[in-house]
Amino acid sequence: MSLEDEISERIGEVRTDTFDMSFGEIVNLHYNNELVIQPEYQRLFRWSNQQKSHLIESILLELPVPQIFVIENQDGVLELIDGLQRTSTVLQFMEPDSINMDPLCLEGCTLIPALNGKTFQDLPLSLRLSLKRSPIRTVVIKKQSKGFLRYEMFKRLNTGGSNLEPQEIRNCSARMIGENGVEFYNFLVGLTAFESFARCADYLPQAEKDKKGAEELVLRFFATKNAPDLFKGSVRDWLDNFMEAILLQDIEFDLEKEASIFKDTFSVIYDKLGDSAFLRYRGNTPVGSLPPAYFEAISVGTYNSLEKVRVKDRTVLRSAITDLVQSVDFRAVTGPGANSREKLQTRINLVSSKLEEL
Repeated sequence: MSLEDEISERIGEVRTDTFDMSFGEIVNLHYNNELVIQPEYQRLFRWSNQQKSHLIESILLELPVPQIFVIENQDGVLELIDGLQRTSTVLQFMEPDSINMDPLCLEGCTLIPALNGKTFQDLPLSLRLSLKRSPIRTVVIKKQSKGFLRYEMFKRLNTGGSNLEPQEIRNCSARMIGENGVEFYNFLVGLTAFESFARCADYLPQAEKDKKGAEELVLRFFATKNAPDLFKGSVRDWLDNFMEAILLQDIEFDLEKEASIFKDTFSVIYDKLGDSAFLRYRGNTPVGSLPPAYFEAISVGTYNSLEKVRVKDRTVLRSAITDLVQSVDFRAVTGPGANSREKLQTRINLVSSKLEEL
């Protein structure tokens, strides 16, 4: 097949439609549940009130506003996948009750200062109607489009200059694949709630929790256990490639079996090492927040020796791991420059060897 033919074939796999939709239509569609904003897509309302106010001011002044992207589900309902901040700002200003928010009161408008202090209801009728009738270019990814290319489109829209974090992009991209993607997303989220894991993961910094860090740790455990050879130095690329391989069924991943392994492993870890299992130590005292390199090494190292760990005395185990993570050898493969396949495997082996010695 020629290059031209290959590109032509791929072009036909994504069906899109582009048209102008008024903000009044968007509000009505959302009110009637015909335009859905899934909370998994993006954390709502990252914009400040001034940023939101600038958007409303721009719309009223008929300044260009970037387009939004929606995906058409099998039942014809539209799901917003890019443009949440713009859409949610208009909803908060025009129909705040529909998103359970206080009415947006404009502030920081610099081109029309008289707008400051105004809510939607404070505007003259002519301006309210103008805002409702103002159009925004809308790209609809039709339901006939192939799942993989819908997935790729979302990933590319939200990579680079986006405000989304890596795990948020993975979670949302998974939904683009279809039912198996939604199933895998729910699989990750469900395991974050498993008590033995959740207690250990609670030591993540709040900023990391906000970025879906717990879900990333679950994915990281499976990537370390199942696909260390995919690691080439970039953790983000490694986790992206591993999850994509699962979603596209390029590698075998039995959800039920893997969930059982995960729960068994973290039950043993929590029972034997407690909630500070993955922390750094100073003497016998755990310090700081959870370092992912420690998490990889200790979780997968324990999995590799699970049956032996299961019957060991917890005091002996805790002492052994506490000594190990303070050793020169372990610190050499978890500090600066630790993101290499060789160091990943070495720190796992150090944990496994220590546990086998006991």
